[in-house]
Amino acid sequence: MFLQKMLLQVHDELLFEVEPDSLEITTKLVKKTMEDCVKLNVPLLVDIGIGDNWMETK
Repeated sequence: MFLQKMLLQVHDELLFEVEPDSLEITTKLVKKTMEDCVKLNVPLLVDIGIGDNWMETK
């Protein structure tokens, strides 16, 4: 089982709190879900930043 919680949405950003053991599977799941949520003529590209606080993720 992996543990994560979405804490915040700000415009086009989502902030998650994720256990270190769940980081890889959670980032893959979030990226795939966001990029494939709708079919458009242009691709939806998702960047993921990881850090101990919001500033470190940039």
